[in-house]
Amino acid sequence: MESQNQKGKILIVYYSKTGSTRAVAECIHQSAGGDLLEIKPAKSYPQEYRATTEIARQEKGANARPELASKVNNIAQYDIVFLGYPNWWSTMPMFLFTFLESHDLAGKTIVPFCTNGGGGAGQIFSDIRRLCHGSTILDGLAIRSANAKSSGNEISAWLHRIGITG
Repeated sequence: MESQNQKGKILIVYYSKTGSTRAVAECIHQSAGGDLLEIKPAKSYPQEYRATTEIARQEKGANARPELASKVNNIAQYDIVFLGYPNWWSTMPMFLFTFLESHDLAGKTIVPFCTNGGGGAGQIFSDIRRLCHGSTILDGLAIRSANAKSSGNEISAWLHRIGITG
């Protein structure tokens, strides 16, 4: 699919531990177009859920900035950057803070979306607003992980409401 739509060149960056955020990112991609890129931390999280949540809690408590497995080298070419992630301890995984702080997103439109187990968006969208100075931040979307694969209508309505699709 084309990476350019009528609003500009789109990049959909996401991290998905269980596949839920990936399902939402793929639905956005089908509706809005763009380039799809999964980012990961340099050090993978454990397979076991509770072990992952414990590491995530420790990283948040330490305000850690875990290293990324790779960097987006050509981010300057994009006008709109969707950013997707699971809600961990009322915010995004800490390596996504690393992502936001290591890329110049000034002048870009940032579109956050998250999956969650029932906690909604927590403080995630305000964290993004705080980190992305000089960017336009559109209203984000929070999807329950259990509904991620069947949320196409909700995602389409959101994309229309924020002006990404017609």
